[in-house]
Amino acid sequence: MELKVAFVIVCLCALAITSTEAGIPKCCIKTKRDIPAQMLRKVQGWSMQHSSGACDIPALILQIKDRKKPVCAHPKVKRALILLQRRMKQNKQKASY
Repeated sequence: MELKVAFVIVCLCALAITSTEAGIPKCCIKTKRDIPAQMLRKVQGWSMQHSSGACDIPALILQIKDRKKPVCAHPKVKRALILLQRRMKQNKQKASY
């Protein structure tokens, strides 16, 4: 009987962890300040990692085309990324005319 109870508890814990995403968070441990412009041009998405949560340092997490692992950049890279994306968008608009 005790074995059945233990098994049910383990199953419930596993279900709780997988359904609430309460697993181990994936945090950036260190960041890069110098990201090449050609890598920034391949950015498909980005998100901010805040130091107030489970992670220790603030970081800009970049999802880059043709790379499996994201790149951890210093938060100041966000400004350069946004400027580059605006410039690329303006160039596309000019090219379409």
